[in-house]
Amino acid sequence: MTSALGRIFNVQRFSLHDGPGIRTTVFLKGCPLQCEWCHNPEGISPEPEVVVVEHRCIACGACVAACPQGLADVRGGFNGLRADCTVCGACVEACPTEARQIAGRDVTVRALLEDVLRDRIFFEDSEGGVTFSGGEPLRQVRFLEAMLEACRHERIHTAVDTSGLAPLKHLLRIAALTDLFLYDVKLVDDRRHRRHTGVTNTTILSNLEALSRVHAAIWLRMPVIPGVNDDPENLAATAALAARLPSVRRVTLLPYHRMGADKLRRLGRPEALDPVAVPDRARMEQLAAGFAAAGVQATISG
Repeated sequence: MTSALGRIFNVQRFSLHDGPGIRTTVFLKGCPLQCEWCHNPEGISPEPEVVVVEHRCIACGACVAACPQGLADVRGGFNGLRADCTVCGACVEACPTEARQIAGRDVTVRALLEDVLRDRIFFEDSEGGVTFSGGEPLRQVRFLEAMLEACRHERIHTAVDTSGLAPLKHLLRIAALTDLFLYDVKLVDDRRHRRHTGVTNTTILSNLEALSRVHAAIWLRMPVIPGVNDDPENLAATAALAARLPSVRRVTLLPYHRMGADKLRRLGRPEALDPVAVPDRARMEQLAAGFAAAGVQATISG
């Protein structure tokens, strides 16, 4: 088995919205996008990061005493982080309430596979499997490829949840090892995409076209962000894109939620998106009906 190392920030068991059946979702570190509404901001940086679960903090000062860099203070129940933090983990080990944690740890293929195989019975009973998400899993293509090969050897269904922003050769390199692609499409208009994600979507859309020519199972995933991408123009463009690609089996609509804002606070970062309303079920069903009218199967996640 390969000695490739990967960096992950979460392994989520009993996932029901990351592909068919009951799944274990592995979240890999590092993402080239800066989506204003990101649900997993701890996955953007490729480096490990200290996060603080503020409501657990009892302001005991153990972290300050343990930090070799000398943390500034403990204020308002939140342990201040210095810009020169080396993420050595001393404060995490010292914290008696687990208020301080590290997002990002290195794993081997063997260790992660053994962890995943604990859920094999759920995969077999539900026709589920493993989903590799992020961040952007293609940022760690060597490790991703090794994990996909290991899962294939164990006859475990695999899905890759990708933004599509990666070298095409990397995408095609894993295509033969991936049973299902969950391909994120946020905005079809490039100007708007750059405004809200910080990057162009030219490569994303061209990679989707290329992937659809060699892979038979793609689900498009569209986060629904009110006031950003739920307008008739973008919805029509997304439906038209899905309708003309025969490999796209469905569109999954993901309603915006506020979990990303909580995670940003834990990272000590400001929100990039002004507060917006969470779309209710009626609105999501209305959007799904619009896709159906265009001849595209749409499901609502969550």
